[in-house]
Amino acid sequence: LPAQDQPAGKPVTAVVQKIEIQKLRQGDNLILGFSIGGGIDQDPGQNPFSEDKSDKGIYVTRITPGGPAEVADLRVGDKIMQVNGWDMTVVTHDQARKKLTKKKEEVVRLLITRKSLEEAVKHSKGCHPRQ
Repeated sequence: LPAQDQPAGKPVTAVVQKIEIQKLRQGDNLILGFSIGGGIDQDPGQNPFSEDKSDKGIYVTRITPGGPAEVADLRVGDKIMQVNGWDMTVVTHDQARKKLTKKKEEVVRLLITRKSLEEAVKHSKGCHPRQ
């Protein structure tokens, strides 16, 4: 459906999505391929992704091109709500990092919220099918 055929005036809403990332083994490490920002111990005013400057949630700040997170369609600006069933809305930065990088877990199941349908639609139009 071309963009001009989309119904107009969709509100900017946060879409909840489940994302499963298969970690990449590099030597002794399991790589996820993304960085996070935020946490209850951080200054939310410094978080470029939170609309509400009192939001202390955990956000994706960087994605490694071609890494496991990109392959799983995680995106910069996604807010991480859960990791493998653990609530991530009231954790410190360090707690969040530890939950994501557990050595024993090769697969990470994330529950994320992502802003705006339009952005998602635009993004999907710009993607080339994988060869």
